[in-house]
Amino acid sequence: MRVSDLFIYPLKSARGIALPTADIDAYGLPGDRRAMVTDAQGHFITQRELPDLARIEVRPEASAFRLLMQGKTDISVPSPQPEARMDVIVWKSAVSAAIADPESNRQLSEWLGREVGLVFFDGQARRTANAEWAGEATPVTFTDGYQILVTTTGSLKALNADLAAHGEGSVGMERFRPNIVIDTDEAWAEDRWAAIEIAGIRFDLVKPCSRCIMTTQDQLTGSREGPNPMPAMGRIRMSADRRVPGPLFGWNVTPRGSGSITIGDIVRIVEERPEGWALKRRAAA
Repeated sequence: MRVSDLFIYPLKSARGIALPTADIDAYGLPGDRRAMVTDAQGHFITQRELPDLARIEVRPEASAFRLLMQGKTDISVPSPQPEARMDVIVWKSAVSAAIADPESNRQLSEWLGREVGLVFFDGQARRTANAEWAGEATPVTFTDGYQILVTTTGSLKALNADLAAHGEGSVGMERFRPNIVIDTDEAWAEDRWAAIEIAGIRFDLVKPCSRCIMTTQDQLTGSREGPNPMPAMGRIRMSADRRVPGPLFGWNVTPRGSGSITIGDIVRIVEERPEGWALKRRAAA
């Protein structure tokens, strides 16, 4: 098995950036989910509420980054001032985040048709993953909950086979917004991996990823009118473990070291979970 793709998503819920190589640190991939859109009260906003976030392209620059959307004037976002802060909410986490400049927030609000703010996870921000799954004091940024999301090509192939068998089209891996994609022949083999090693770095697979309406959205247009993977996941990937309810695709991963990984790197299984993950039985046709 080898690494086939690497991605970061500098602005949570905006378009991803494909990388040939990526550093790994305690937070995952540097630059991943370091900015986020919030409402006026500081609650995080994603494609679940604003599908148009899928249309935003992010280009990192020396000062901060540039936002682009077709038909709109680019927004050049300067580095935030660390003293300008607000408390923001990501799921159940409260985070002290740096605030973007007023002009960037004004332009972004115009783009999205509602009042929003852009915030940054800077050096003063602190957040940790759920200790029950990832262990104590495991740092995260604005991700949904964990440092890294891993998916496999074998599982996507199996999901698309079920979609095709029901005349429902097919979807690409971008629907699942992974950080690390592993090329595998076997579908759902990752359910049995407790830990893997890439380029000498251990990665613990701590929790399967339950999926939501975002997987139904085209990751370039935000449209929900194309092929939809949710019915297939409902048929073949419904969790039977009430701790992680719903359809599953991919695993949340916590790195246990630092270094650099590259597309083509060998992936080695270093610890297994023989029982896999409990799934609901598929009803007979």
